[in-house]
Amino acid sequence: MTLQNRDIIDFLAGIEPGSRLDGLREQRPETRLNAQKSYEALFEPEHWGSVTPAERFAAAAFVAGLHKATAIRSYYSSKLQDEPHGSALVAVIDAEIDRGNAHGPYGHYPAGPLSREDKPGFVYEVSGESRNLLDPKLSAALEHIHLLVFRPREASAGALQKLLDAGWTTTGIVTLSQLVAFLAFQIRVVTGLKALTASSAAIGKVAQA
Repeated sequence: MTLQNRDIIDFLAGIEPGSRLDGLREQRPETRLNAQKSYEALFEPEHWGSVTPAERFAAAAFVAGLHKATAIRSYYSSKLQDEPHGSALVAVIDAEIDRGNAHGPYGHYPAGPLSREDKPGFVYEVSGESRNLLDPKLSAALEHIHLLVFRPREASAGALQKLLDAGWTTTGIVTLSQLVAFLAFQIRVVTGLKALTASSAAIGKVAQA
């Protein structure tokens, strides 16, 4: 996939300039601009800091894969493919997406009134084979992402400490958390826009019948 300087959400949703949905998005210009700026801050920053491009694209592809957002997963995998050792990393991320497949959210709340809503589920860990191919930092990131996607109720200081122990800086952890939150937002918006596109197409066919 090639972005070619287009708005990332328009690109992923297949929105063409001048289309009905393009006009619809133009009605919320600040929302559109802020979403694009968030993407650029995470994936096209002036300074990458302690989180490398490969780590960011791998994390994004993993998040999209866990959400079963195929097109978005493909986009970030293609970006990862361009990084050093990209083909090997894409293969590992694909394998870990399959390994981490689940239905959520689930997990356990701290003891208290919400405990009645506890729901059991497996605790994902990177496979031994993949761990041998990934560094400790990225392995820890995948496990933390899975927790945030499927077991957010179990997020804790201990979970953050595992990232620190694996080599993540405090600023890097903030970046990773922002990335996961942005992907969840991006996936919801793109899914909604694609549904509107499909609906418009169906209405058009009925009108022409």
